[in-house]
Amino acid sequence: MALREGALRLNVLVRSRHFYKLTSLGGGVRSLTEKVSSKQVKSSAPETAADHLIYTQEHFALKESLRKLIDQEINPYVDQWEAEGKFPAHKIFKILGNAGFLGVNKPVEYGGLGLDFSFSVAVAEELGNIRCGGIPMAIGVQTDMTTPALARFGSDELKREFLLPSISGDKVACLGVSEVGAGSDVSSIKTKAVRKGDEYVINGGKMWTTSGTQADWMCLLANTSDGHFLQKSTICDSFPRVHIARKIDKLGMWSSDTAEVFFDDVHVPCKNVIGQEGMGFTYQMLQFQEERLWAVANILTTMDNVIQETIQYTRQRKIFKQPVLHHQAVHFRLAELQTEVELLRSLLYRATALYIKGNDVTKLASMAKLKGGRLAREVGDSCLQYWGGMGYTSDVLVSRFYRDSRLMSIGAGADEVMLGIICKYMDTLPGKSCNER
Repeated sequence: MALREGALRLNVLVRSRHFYKLTSLGGGVRSLTEKVSSKQVKSSAPETAADHLIYTQEHFALKESLRKLIDQEINPYVDQWEAEGKFPAHKIFKILGNAGFLGVNKPVEYGGLGLDFSFSVAVAEELGNIRCGGIPMAIGVQTDMTTPALARFGSDELKREFLLPSISGDKVACLGVSEVGAGSDVSSIKTKAVRKGDEYVINGGKMWTTSGTQADWMCLLANTSDGHFLQKSTICDSFPRVHIARKIDKLGMWSSDTAEVFFDDVHVPCKNVIGQEGMGFTYQMLQFQEERLWAVANILTTMDNVIQETIQYTRQRKIFKQPVLHHQAVHFRLAELQTEVELLRSLLYRATALYIKGNDVTKLASMAKLKGGRLAREVGDSCLQYWGGMGYTSDVLVSRFYRDSRLMSIGAGADEVMLGIICKYMDTLPGKSCNER
């Protein structure tokens, strides 16, 4: 019932001024309640709703509208923003918010579309058409890292103060989890929030904060107890109270500003705690499934684009009097890479289909995240090689992808953490099995 209502809201948006004008989609129309077709997808024909494993006509309408927005409002300026080391987050988020893309699976009463997570995956895929990694990453932080816990467990007052303007694009959010000594090991954070009366006094620091120099508020994970087993709480904090130590220069993701921030006796009302005090770590773990699937969906599209642009370039570029593409080593390698991309896409769709039915897909999401990071490195390295000297310049997508995609194996849980999670579910780690933990 909720999904049907969400589809109706999406159809209303499609017909309204909030969505870019859509052209008609090819293929038959399939309702959101219709069973998934088992018909094999023909590689020679465009994919339609009737063919797709999890997408409906509404998914494709959403993707088409977003693609037009990307082509008109983002891609023409990407090179400039990459050079400047920052994109105008408030401007772009407001455009996205007005079109409904910052709250696809968020509650309707706070400005969202109320659709299931498969629509977020569709949005993540389409954002992969942005000609850099930094802007999609910042959008993903806004939609699938800073706001999920707030949307699920926050009070109505908190949602109206922080969630609603984040969905509308009026506020830019950032996530305060990682620290200098606590990246993938979230349990090791040191930032502390001490309760004094009806306030928390926060001291500590956060590292690698995406959108940190532009953010209006932070979803902060902090220790709210003493002792051996530290309880962690998630707190909404307005950013003017936070000290921005520096903007961090990075290997890639140039257009996304990243900051180191400090808290020096920052006072925050106790009412700003999301959900139950001491449950912050649990809330963070719950949303990792969505975070990782979102990241995989996003990078899949970029890998498709990098491979296709490499095919086009190597078909034109000649070496030893014949196109580079005509060398067997080249077209065989590109075929291998595209095969790996398609296998990863199948894993993503399977995990998404299971997840929206209420299943725990931690193992599958971890596998997809692991494979996505490693495959991105393969695609970037192999394709860049075929571009020759041009691949070593900043003028082409492949070199930018080579830099940006390296973060996939580090952020939101390093490869080694993913392997540990997978091993737990396989019951291959020494000690207690996953089922006993």
